[in-house]
Amino acid sequence: MSDRICIPDHEYKERVQKAAALLRRENLDALIVNSGEADYANVRYFSGFWPIFERAGVAISAGGDAALMVGPESHKFGADRNKLDKLYVLKAYREGADPSYPELHADTYQDVFKGIGVTGKKLRIGVASFLDTSVTIYTAIKDAFPEAEIVDASSIMVELRSIKSESEIACLREGYRIAELATRQVIKEIQPGFTELQMVGVAQRVIYENGAEYEGLPLYVFSEISTRHAISRPSYHVFQKGDIVQLNLSAKIDGYSAAVGYPITLGKLEGFRREIVLFAREAHTWTQEQVKAGVPASQIALDFYKYYVDNGYKDNFVYGPLHGTGLIEVEAPWCETSSDYLLQPNMCYQVDTFISTEKFGVRWEKGIAVTETGCDVLSPEIPEEAIELDF
Repeated sequence: MSDRICIPDHEYKERVQKAAALLRRENLDALIVNSGEADYANVRYFSGFWPIFERAGVAISAGGDAALMVGPESHKFGADRNKLDKLYVLKAYREGADPSYPELHADTYQDVFKGIGVTGKKLRIGVASFLDTSVTIYTAIKDAFPEAEIVDASSIMVELRSIKSESEIACLREGYRIAELATRQVIKEIQPGFTELQMVGVAQRVIYENGAEYEGLPLYVFSEISTRHAISRPSYHVFQKGDIVQLNLSAKIDGYSAAVGYPITLGKLEGFRREIVLFAREAHTWTQEQVKAGVPASQIALDFYKYYVDNGYKDNFVYGPLHGTGLIEVEAPWCETSSDYLLQPNMCYQVDTFISTEKFGVRWEKGIAVTETGCDVLSPEIPEEAIELDF
């Protein structure tokens, strides 16, 4: 569709040039970013390619040339989806079953670097992210360039990805719209006696019917004891009347993951359970009110923790108030007490307010973009209180 919300092709080339400028600033000859299927963000950011089974990488020269690197089975797949002009097939990016591919005449890192104009032996090579660079890939880089200095260049990717373009924000906004449609449909269809996974199926149907390319995260439909989990997966647990159910549903648009989350109850919400749910909603609102360009991220996090302590919920605190979002639902930068940066316009975050007790937990979550005077809520506004369903 010509009017599909997506990242335009020219933006990928612009990202490469921005990265090259940072390489020159940091006195690096080249950058290698690596990704897998689960966290594809760095490779997709430059190339548009999302690997499956195999790993993938992008190499960028300080001169501004770039190439996609894929595993042995992804040559045609990579070529069809690649936004860059060059593509190489390396055994280092093979799948986890570790096949040998004895008949394959694969490319090497030396071939890649020659193709993007990087020569010499005593190179300074940035690698990002180390978390997504397997031992196999790292060893292959070292073997190819034994005299090179390998530098952790993750900060370059954080710098590039922290400030979102209008196209990126448009993708996120569309994802939030679809995630809320899915949430509303689950609320409409959920019943005691159904399982968490059945409601995930409802959400998936709505997400794909309305134009998402995939789920932005494994869809959260948790009830009762599982709602204590900060991260988890839905199960075959059967809903009972009176259950608290945590919904965190998401949709991916051209790689950008947008999630909306809030609790519902299969009956009345009363007593201590109601106090916890409403406190978390108040903390969520408080967080949103602190956000604007120029505010130190650490100050928001420090004051957020104090908000829990002052209200008697110190032992129920799990993590800070905001985390970055974009190509992955949780991405740098986080907003933590140790953060050392100021909020800037078009930084995008999830206002992610989670609280956990021994028997249940609750999360209120939505997406925002920082502005000079506050924030732009990218998602439909979440409810003021937990939605109570009558059965």
